[in-house]
Amino acid sequence: MASIIRETQSIKEAVRFINTIDVNKFSRLISRIIQRLHLKGERTFSEEEEQKLQSALCFDKQALSLVLETSAFILEQAVYHNVKPASLQQQLESVHLDQDKAEVFAQTWASAGPELVEKLKHNIFAPKKLENVGWQLNLLMAQSSQSKMKSPSAVLQLGLRSEDSESYPMEEDGPQRWQNARLWVRSYPPGGLLAIR
Repeated sequence: MASIIRETQSIKEAVRFINTIDVNKFSRLISRIIQRLHLKGERTFSEEEEQKLQSALCFDKQALSLVLETSAFILEQAVYHNVKPASLQQQLESVHLDQDKAEVFAQTWASAGPELVEKLKHNIFAPKKLENVGWQLNLLMAQSSQSKMKSPSAVLQLGLRSEDSESYPMEEDGPQRWQNARLWVRSYPPGGLLAIR
């Protein structure tokens, strides 16, 4: 399997800091990160908790931030690539993370990883999600200039929802949270063209 973690300068720096952390403290840190990783837009630790961590780990704010972000990144990569715990440990050791810290990542991933993957399956990664589809089919049979005319047309109405909005039925025009898209499909005789507006 290809490496999911490349040894960049920031990874090297984070590994250097992580290797200085006591393994018991690191285990609790990783457990907290993996528990809150699925919460978008929320911090893993509050300002007050981060200050306590800085003094407990003897890191400045920048070093702590690097450790937290890198640890979260490693776990996100494990989710994205659905890597096995043993492979994760091996890859972390290949970027010079101490064996005991790599074991903490692997054990935490083995125990909490499947639950995290399930939670992340329900998150929306795109800015908008297709919520409802409505359709209407019309058939024009004749016009004043043509007596035998068969011209079908279809209207597709796609109800989109932003990630942070509540779900509303497509018929409600009130809330501006819905952005409905209409797709007009017009059919022509066989061999003709299909127009989409």
